[in-house]
Amino acid sequence: MAKREEILTTALGVIARNGYRRTSVRELADAVGLSQAGLLHYFTSKEELFTEVLRKRDEVDRETYIDGTEDPLEAFVGVIRHNADVPGLVQLYSRLAVDSTDPDHAAHDFFVERFAGDRTEITAAIAAEQKAGRIDAGLDPERLASVILAAADGLQTQWLLDPSIDMAAHLSELWRALTSGAAR
Repeated sequence: MAKREEILTTALGVIARNGYRRTSVRELADAVGLSQAGLLHYFTSKEELFTEVLRKRDEVDRETYIDGTEDPLEAFVGVIRHNADVPGLVQLYSRLAVDSTDPDHAAHDFFVERFAGDRTEITAAIAAEQKAGRIDAGLDPERLASVILAAADGLQTQWLLDPSIDMAAHLSELWRALTSGAAR
């Protein structure tokens, strides 16, 4: 287990720095002092390795930006803000998100569970804002949560193409638009 954790932690740094397409299994193996076969002993495939890297990234992001935060949507924006510092991980996430639409892909279950969990958390935050009168109570919180997640993922794609886009500022603007609607 310790070696697997070392692999995942090292891979986070290497992929963040080099990007998904420029990171090979050989490079990751070398970084942790293993052969390629030795590295893949801990994972069934390259796809599983990269899926587990994303799972590790989510764990680190949760500990760093989300746990203990009173405002879950500000925490979410904080994660998106941090993503601008790790373009390689954003590339990996974007690539695997698309590939995972194939039910046979190693990342399929990870993304299904991830989106369900994110929707649940954001839905609860929206419902709390509705109860406090800051978001129109007539809007469906689950649909809004899906829209916010879609906006975040779409902004990440746009940012990969044009790094001048401030993903966090755009999401904050969307949130302000939602919360200002309750006053009308």
